[in-house]
Parts: sequence; structure tokens; C-alpha cells
Amino acid sequence: MTLILMITDEQEKRIKEIGARIKALRIRSGYTSYETFATDHDLPRKNYWRLETGYNFTIATLLRILDIHKMTMDEFFKELK
Repeated sequence: MTLILMITDEQEKRIKEIGARIKALRIRSGYTSYETFATDHDLPRKNYWRLETGYNFTIATLLRILDIHKMTMDEFFKELK
């Protein structure tokens, strides 16, 4: 049995906000290129790009990004609406 989870418009908006937050962290870290950031941190470039552009992603991926930026989940999410 395959479970297909439908994402609402509001959830899609929130996912895109998280992606934008991740992009802002990269830029704040001094990286203008997502490719350079991904390469420097042993992340697949395509997957990292997808993360920044708001494609659905796993919690494990988000936690890895937070570890790279030395952030807690509270710190990450407090700047989101």
C-alpha cells in the first residue's frame, strides 16, 4: 500500500519559508553560491538547491543544516512567522 500525503497551500507556503530561511543562513555565512556551500559541507548540490527552493525535505536534512550552522531548532524557527 502506498501512502500519498497531500500538502495544503498553507503547508506549501510554510515549506517555502523554511527554504528561504535556509538560503538566508547560507548567505549570512558568506556563501553567495549554493553550489559552493553544498560542496564545502559534503551535501549533494541538487538536493541542497531543492531544499533552498522549498521542495519538501526530511527532518534529518533540516537537522544536518542546523548542525552546519551550529543552530538549535528554537533559534532556527524563532525567526519564522
